[in-house]
Order: sequence, then structure tokens, then C-alpha cells
Amino acid sequence: MIIEDEDKQDFLNENRTVGKYIRRFLSADEYLNNQKRWVMWLVDAPPSVIRENPGVRKRVESVREFRLQSRKESTRRRADRPALFDQIRQPKHEYILVPRHSSENRKYVPLGYFSPENIIADSCTAIPDASLFHFGVISSSMHMAWMRQVCGRLESRYRYSNKLVYNNFPWPESPTDKQRAAVESAAQAVLEARKWHPNSSLADLYDPLSMPPNLVKAHAQLDRAVELCYRPQPFDNDRQRVEYLFALYEKLTAPLIPLPPKRRRRAASR
Repeated sequence: MIIEDEDKQDFLNENRTVGKYIRRFLSADEYLNNQKRWVMWLVDAPPSVIRENPGVRKRVESVREFRLQSRKESTRRRADRPALFDQIRQPKHEYILVPRHSSENRKYVPLGYFSPENIIADSCTAIPDASLFHFGVISSSMHMAWMRQVCGRLESRYRYSNKLVYNNFPWPESPTDKQRAAVESAAQAVLEARKWHPNSSLADLYDPLSMPPNLVKAHAQLDRAVELCYRPQPFDNDRQRVEYLFALYEKLTAPLIPLPPKRRRRAASR
């Protein structure tokens, strides 16, 4: 289903009614290194699209044959729907893209904010139904400090897990409307700062030696806006951030931990 960027135009020339079903494909490598790949996304395509476009039909037939020859019974069963991905986990609304693995040298994991027309690969995690406030909080030093403390590792690289890192992250308890608006504005400023460098990949922009000053400044402002959602006093370092977050985590999870049953006092003998 994947179409390389250099083959895309020829494929469209040969399959003229399939253009609306060709979507950008975002794996961690393409995302971080500003490379383009494409994929046929035929979830809502009528059967005629497959039957009337020889290139599409050939690729779908190849998927069917591949699945039929698999040793896994579950894969063979999916040969009866060869136009669809084996597992469909594509968000239906705007989402945050998190590469599962990222260099330990980066101060921030470069997160993305995408519309559902961009198809996410298994090498990335999607956080669906995300707002700019969500993007801002988990792009901040507060979330990065938490991530570095609890994430797994692949060699020395960060291994981001939605279950371990994201699901357990203590969000600000009760940010005001003004605080939320400040985070959203700062998050948008980070995205705008990236646009000033259209020829640079995210790997370039988030390298600690080459991170542009305007992006450094935008992230610093975002960090402060997020920290104010937690407390008025600034945090001096990641140790303070982690200590605060773990104290908040303990507070949030305490009602979920069952208390040991009380022992019944024995009546005094007379």
C-alpha cells in the first residue's frame, strides 16, 4: 500500500481516479527527517476504485496473496479484506504524533500536531482528539522530565509508551481559562517557530547544537506557561519537576489504593 515519493506522480498518472485516496504516511523516520512517503488509504473507497485502476488492483492483489501465504491464521483470515490495513488505529480527529523512539540527546521529543488525513505508522504513537492545550503540556519540560524518568529505553534512546508515560502523567489539576489560553498560545508559537525553517528537518531543529534561537525561545515560553498551570513558583531543574509530579501522582492515585481492612477489637473479657 506504500508509495515512494519518487513514484507517486507516475502512479497517479496511471491511476487517475485514485488521487483522493493517496495520503501522506508518517513513520518516525519520515516524520523526524522531513521525508515524504505516501499510502493508499482505501477505507472509504468504493469497489470501483480498485476494479478500474490497474495499479491499485495489482497492489491489493499482492496484499491478498501475501496474507494467504502467511503462517499465521489471523493474517490468512484477513486476506478477505486486502484493501484495508491489518489493524486500523487511525484517529478520526486531530491528533498528536509521538515518535516511539527518540534520541536521548534532545531536550524535547519533537511532537507533531496533525489532521486525520495524515496516516500514522506503527513506529509512532497517536494521541487522538488532542487540542493545542494537550500539545502544549506534553511538549513542555514538565512532561519531558516525567518521560525521562519513567520511559523505557532502546539502547540509550527514549522509548515512549502511551501506557507507561502518557496514561500515568499527572496533568495540571485545575488550570484557569487564562492559563489554558496561555499554553495554547505558546504551543502555537512553537509550531510557528518551526515554520521559519522549512528546509530543516525536526532532527535538525531539535539537535541541541543546532536548535534555532527562535525555537529555543518559543519552548522556554511554553515551559513557563505550562509550569504556571501547576504552581506560581518556577521550577529550577528537572529534579524539582519530577519530585513535584510524583507527589501529585501519589495524591491522584491515593483514592485508588485500597486500605487494609481494620481489625475488629476483641471485647474485653469480664
